[in-house]
This record gives sequence, structure tokens and C-alpha cells, in this order.
Amino acid sequence: MTVAQAQLEMRTSLLGGFMGQLVSGILWLTSAALATWSTDYWAIGLLIVGGFFIYPLTLLGLRLIGHASKVSQENPFNRLGMQVAFVLPLSLPVVGAAALYRPEWFYPAFMIVLGAHYLPFVTLYGMRVFYVLAAILVSVGMALALYVSLPAPAGAWITGSFLIAFAFIGRWVVVHESPAAAGNNAQTLR
Repeated sequence: MTVAQAQLEMRTSLLGGFMGQLVSGILWLTSAALATWSTDYWAIGLLIVGGFFIYPLTLLGLRLIGHASKVSQENPFNRLGMQVAFVLPLSLPVVGAAALYRPEWFYPAFMIVLGAHYLPFVTLYGMRVFYVLAAILVSVGMALALYVSLPAPAGAWITGSFLIAFAFIGRWVVVHESPAAAGNNAQTLR
């Protein structure tokens, strides 16, 4: 299996990350709503605990829209997908440390970690659009933490909105790509 074939399979099987980002975006917007109209305790708790259910909800969502999400056992990017999944939970202590120092840094710190989490998606799906998403999340997270004074939930509102927008961008890319594009510049995986 070539790199391009493995990426194409991941991309088409998971619709370019569409459902995962949609689920994540809804989770972030729900956390933003709780932070805005309820308490930080519930907002933060929902984002952390809900994050552990993103992948199962992604698979459920794909089934609900009638999309079969099957990746072959031979696809070496299965392992990369699993590794990427553990980046965020393992990064939560950094987010927690930032929030302990300055509570208003919870969402900006999480945005930076989330943005870094999206960098391997470029390789996983073979989609450069994830560079853009990563750059936006890291840049806006840094700006909110260091330069821009907005209410604490602003980072969650912004993140949720970008995740949903990029979910639809990724889906559009997958739906409109030509099958011949996957064969270009193929490299054999070893």
C-alpha cells in the first residue's frame, strides 16, 4: 500500500475528519455556552470528559448519516490515528497547569494544544487544510492568552466555530476530489 493509497483510504473512510470535527465543534460550543451562562466547573468538565467520547460519537455519527467507515487492517495509518488520539489527553496536564496559573488561560491553552494535535492530520489524511486549522487555533490561542482581552469563553466559541467550519471544508474536499489525484506522487510504505 502506498502512502497516497493509505491516506486516501483514511480520508474517504472518515470523510476527511468531517464527523470528528463536527462532534468536537459541538462539544466546544456546548462548553462555551456553559461557560457563558452557567459555571466554569461544568464547562471545563464537559470539555474534558466529553473529549473521551469524540471517537465513538464520530463512528456513531458516520453510521447515522449512512457512511461506512471501514479502514483496512493493512493501512499503516491506523497506528498513527491511535497515536494522534492520545495526544490531547496526554497534554491535559499542560492545559491544567496554565489554568492553575491563570484560570482565563484554560481555553487558550487548550486551543494551542488542540492546534498542535491537528498537525499529524496532514499526514494521516493527506490534507494540507489541517495546517491552516492548526495555525489558526495556535495563533488565536496565543493571541487570547497574551494580547487580546476577551471574556474567558471567547476561545471556546471561536474554537467550536472553526472546528465546524473546517469539518465542512474537509468533507467538501473529500467529496470533490478526483480519484486520479490519489495516485499522484505515490510512495510505497515500508
